[in-house]
Formats: sequence, structure tokens, C-alpha cells
Amino acid sequence: MSAITLESLTEKLKYAPNSILEKIWGYADALLENKELIFTLSEEQKKHLLKQNDVPLDQCVEAEKVYQLLKQKHEL
Repeated sequence: MSAITLESLTEKLKYAPNSILEKIWGYADALLENKELIFTLSEEQKKHLLKQNDVPLDQCVEAEKVYQLLKQKHEL
């Protein structure tokens, strides 16, 4: 694979539609943004998460099933 240069990238995107360029611009912004997200849970949130450990497996729903239901519900 050849090296990617600014010139080769510019040439590749020369005739790209604006919609593609906007997506690439947003993607580049996200990649270049150097922020670490640090989350702090409240005590109530911690207790809620710990209680989930006591739920029997037969009461759990597979993630894929939830994902499919949400896709269907929101027409994604």
C-alpha cells in the first residue's frame, strides 16, 4: 500500500459530492479532538448497576434482540 499524502487525499476527494466531504470533515474533527471523557456515577447509579447483577438470566433479553426491536420501533 502506498503512503497517504495530503496530495493523494485531495486528488481522491476532488470530485466527491459535498455530502461526502461534510461526513469526512466531521470524521476528521472527531479523530483530531483529543478529549478524554471521564464519567462519575452517583451512588444511586452505582446501586442500580449493582442490583442488575442479581437478575436471573432467564429475565434478561439478548442485546441483539433489543437492537432489532429498537430498529423496528424507530424505523432505522
